[in-house]
Amino acid sequence: MAAPLLCFAIMAAAALAGAPGAFGQELTADYYAESCPQALATIQLVVGAAIVKEPRMGASLVRLHFHDCFVNGCDGSILLDDTDDMIGEKTAQANNMSVRGFGVIDAIKSAVNTACLGNVVSCADILAVAARDSIVALGGSSYDVLLGRRDATTASLDDADDSIPNPFMDLPELAANFKSQGLTLRDLVVLSGAHTLGYSRCVFYRDRIYNETGTLDPTYAASLDARCPPAGEDEPLASLDDTPTTADTDYYQGLMQGRALLHTDQQLYRGHGGDSDGMVRYYAENPDKFAEDFGAAMLKLGGLNPLTGDEGEVREDCRVVNQE
Repeated sequence: MAAPLLCFAIMAAAALAGAPGAFGQELTADYYAESCPQALATIQLVVGAAIVKEPRMGASLVRLHFHDCFVNGCDGSILLDDTDDMIGEKTAQANNMSVRGFGVIDAIKSAVNTACLGNVVSCADILAVAARDSIVALGGSSYDVLLGRRDATTASLDDADDSIPNPFMDLPELAANFKSQGLTLRDLVVLSGAHTLGYSRCVFYRDRIYNETGTLDPTYAASLDARCPPAGEDEPLASLDDTPTTADTDYYQGLMQGRALLHTDQQLYRGHGGDSDGMVRYYAENPDKFAEDFGAAMLKLGGLNPLTGDEGEVREDCRVVNQE
């Protein structure tokens, strides 16, 4: 996947920055240019170091941003710890014992606070930039990230359970879930391409390997059997594609070969000639176009209902709301 910044993504960022509505409202690519010009370089440095230490962390940081944005917008609510008065998103069905990388976000926030000589950069913006920097660190193309989000002062377990798609959905339900966020079928297919990175726990792919043999490559299924038994241990990991620490289009090739680890991923390519089938085939054959469209889709994702202006706050500590 090409590494240079995509001109298309830059133009999309400019268009979104000036557009009214939920996507990108009041967000700009140069939001911290005066208040903290070192912010983006600092985030990139900490993300890079974390991925060198553990390449899997790149996928985890991308996932944190996605799961944050799907619950009441990109507001950093996923980072809030539970309190006596609030049960947050960390123990939601899609997040519990699954989302990770909170320690890296803590390290980024500390480093940025030091670089900025104070509490300037929001946790929500850190999530958005860390996702982009993770993609780049693992070989993907860069894209502009619009900035200026503020942080939520509350989080909701129920909202997370209602909003984050689960890995057992069929395509119509999955598409409806994305549509409820203002995202199209193409956005669904493109953003699912983030599964070029990372791993999943046995509990999320067990049903696929034992009950979906008609859409599963037998050799691939056999390679998973010993790792994920029909009952018992839920934790064993398997990679989402054959190159789990490289941002490429191997994910789409795998879908066409019946090698999707998750039910939802294989739903994107069912071999029936539907719209999503065609999109999967197109991106498998056109990696440069995938890189371009992925950057644009991430801009769209990052513009979901941000808190801006006087809304919310900029948290000093991403895990807790500021104390008055």
